[in-house]
Amino acid sequence: MEDTLLTTKNICKDFGPVRVLDDINFNLNPGEVNALIGENGAGKSTLVKIISGYHKPTEGKLFLEGEKLSLDNIAEGEKKGIVMIHQELNLAPDLTVEENIFLGQEKKKGYLLDEKYMYDECQKILKELNCDITPKERIKDLSISNQQMVEIAKAVRKEAKVIIMDEPTSSLTKEEVKILFKLINKLKGENVGIIFISHKLDEVQEIADKVTILRDGKQIKTGAAKEFTENQMANLMVGRELEDMYPEKPVSENKKVVLEAKNISVPGFVDSASFKLYENEILGFAGLVGAGRTELLEAVVGLRERTSGQIYKRDQEIDASNYIKSIDNNIAYLSEDRKGKTLLTSKNLPFNLTLLSLEKYSDPFIDKNRELKALKEAEEKFEIQIPNYRLRADKLSGGNQQKLGVAKLMEAEPEIIIFDEPTRGIDVGTKQQMYSFIKELVTKKNKSCIVISSELQEIIGLCTRVIVMCDGKITGSLTGEQIKEEIIMQYATGLKGAV
Repeated sequence: MEDTLLTTKNICKDFGPVRVLDDINFNLNPGEVNALIGENGAGKSTLVKIISGYHKPTEGKLFLEGEKLSLDNIAEGEKKGIVMIHQELNLAPDLTVEENIFLGQEKKKGYLLDEKYMYDECQKILKELNCDITPKERIKDLSISNQQMVEIAKAVRKEAKVIIMDEPTSSLTKEEVKILFKLINKLKGENVGIIFISHKLDEVQEIADKVTILRDGKQIKTGAAKEFTENQMANLMVGRELEDMYPEKPVSENKKVVLEAKNISVPGFVDSASFKLYENEILGFAGLVGAGRTELLEAVVGLRERTSGQIYKRDQEIDASNYIKSIDNNIAYLSEDRKGKTLLTSKNLPFNLTLLSLEKYSDPFIDKNRELKALKEAEEKFEIQIPNYRLRADKLSGGNQQKLGVAKLMEAEPEIIIFDEPTRGIDVGTKQQMYSFIKELVTKKNKSCIVISSELQEIIGLCTRVIVMCDGKITGSLTGEQIKEEIIMQYATGLKGAV
């Protein structure tokens, strides 16, 4: 243990009568990346919250550099050199990049803040991350991927001994992932230990030295990363053989237009974009981060102001100037930002489930029993793991929050559903469920779906037609044999199509 940077010995954690971690023995050496993988709800987040000081274990011990460690909060953990980069971004949106990076650890010069030092230091870290933002930009004005880079910058600045990265690449581009991996290798050279949580098993194989697999709160296997194939890791995570990840694509000759957007413009993001969605179709939107996909679809449903353009549903122009009006027109949107836009995470589960469809549960007062019944039905239908029906939404794992968000949308009985990064930060088993669910919507429920995704394999495997965007413009519409990675990238980078 003396040579080990971090050790957990027989760690157990109970929430009431439920044991969520059972006898976990986890080791991290200096200069090592230990990937912690498992399905959502396997116990990964609970384990790293114990390591970082957010939770206390029910049983077991924690050691840092051979010394027993007892942490009362995250601040104590950070003082000891254990820093966590959260999956759900933990930033103050109204503060600047610089203010977030130094929040609680501001540098002073006498009685005043040393603003020059903090600005220069912030610029230095952002340059190291090849991050094209400035220290004075406000967090709320940044893309999700740039916000993620700010979270990483915060951790790097704290000169940690142990850095816990919870899904750090879930909203990064391929180029940003390369930059992050270069940084991780630099940290390894400085003897920093990295706990790397990810559902992207190809990335685990690329960056990890060791892999620890959890399932249902138990440690299934730990070994050198090179000992595992991606399929072996996936099978150990879910406890069964995974069949083909993507269901067979739906076949539809229906060319009836269910939704049409004409000449949509969003200043700084989208320039006169037009597209059609056909009945019983899964339409994909591909493009690099910053291409304008999210901004375009947010403008379509009234979540973002547009300066021009019209929305038509079944050849009739509709008022979609705000999201409530879109819901009234049976158009629903699942945001990529679970914490900020999909769920009110400080509220309980029934509250979240029925928020878009309260008229079904009120006459005139909300019927709590009917809400609870609906939650139990959603739990079964969407396979949501719910230990307690009155839990706050932020107590669910990321994958279960995603399922709750989908269940919330379906309570509104939409005809058209837009999924923005529907599998961001969820495990392979839940991804498979999500893909099958989306296909079922169009083949059995007579719905029409749009899927925005930065994972090209997801777009290729799931969608029947693909629209590609570059620099705020639609550059291509691909079908059949055209839906290939190299062709999509030609349109996404502007090599093909008018930009």
